[in-house]
Amino acid sequence: MKILVLNGPNLNLLGVREPEIYGSQSLLEIKKLLEALAISLGAEIIFYQKNGEGELIDLIHRYFQEVDGILINPGAYTHYSIALRDALLAVKIPAVEVHLSNLYCREEFRQKSVTAGACIGYVAGFGVDSYRLGLIALVDYIKRREKNEEN
Repeated sequence: MKILVLNGPNLNLLGVREPEIYGSQSLLEIKKLLEALAISLGAEIIFYQKNGEGELIDLIHRYFQEVDGILINPGAYTHYSIALRDALLAVKIPAVEVHLSNLYCREEFRQKSVTAGACIGYVAGFGVDSYRLGLIALVDYIKRREKNEEN
């Protein structure tokens, strides 16, 4: 099982950028945590961070026939990227949206996700554990779906 993990704009600055909101762990540390977790779940991850909306969409298009699921933190694109939402819907791959912070405890303009509706689930507010919980839920969902297809 392969999971595409996508991270949006400014997430390359984790550990430096507003640690009181986003925590002190770097994106590289999150990647290593997810790689180890994926192995324990019988999966592997393909991990990217891109600042450009089109770059994220291109990765979804590039990998949609090679992966079983998508774990995505769209960053600021969460709040307004209809194009990213459309890409997630177009490929019909189960996706889980994750956020380090609880968007509903943030500024009003951050309290809406246009991308979450294209996903099977949403995990936010648990810091790095949002990624961990999202990956576990996504892998479990895919395994259950595959088991149901066999029956």
